[in-house]
Amino acid sequence: MSERIVIVDYGMGNLHSVNKAIAAVGGEPVISGDARVLAEAEKLILPGVGAFGDCMANLHQSGLVPVLQEYLQSGRPFLGICLGMQVLFEGSDEAPGVAGLGYFKGQVRKLSTNFKIPHMGWNKLSLRSSSPLLAQAANEYVYFVHSFHAEPQDQAIITSICDYGMEVTASVGQGSVQACQFHPEKSSRVGLGLMRAFKEWQP
Repeated sequence: MSERIVIVDYGMGNLHSVNKAIAAVGGEPVISGDARVLAEAEKLILPGVGAFGDCMANLHQSGLVPVLQEYLQSGRPFLGICLGMQVLFEGSDEAPGVAGLGYFKGQVRKLSTNFKIPHMGWNKLSLRSSSPLLAQAANEYVYFVHSFHAEPQDQAIITSICDYGMEVTASVGQGSVQACQFHPEKSSRVGLGLMRAFKEWQP
């Protein structure tokens, strides 16, 4: 079984820390923005830091949108991180009128809480439905930095939530496509556990 995991490079994102986390759990990370490398990947991670509109503009500019949409339908393991999770949805309050990848039905909404925005720092996960990547993560603390969160049309795809004066969607998943709003690469032991589970996962 190959341990090769391709990390999508579209000119944004925390590539170095994701790369380091994959290497730390014995995976073989490959950072690439080459459509062919992505299309042939056995496992793919879409990281993300920054704004929804910029992300989609960069993906379109790089010609990666059709490649990613095809990959998402392929049954091969996919992990979206932070903004990489948000762009799996149809659109975002952050960039009205900009279409996301649309794999999941639903919208990304601004956090509606009396607490400080962005939601930044450690928060506790509550598991909602089973996820192949979160078996060790119930009631554990993970690291967040975000002002928006996904509101899926189908609540059943929410695999974990956290409380931030409101219920925040912390992760989603369906079949071979899993994604988290928090940053596993900054979440210490729990995050590395998620990365290891992704490395070993065979949907």
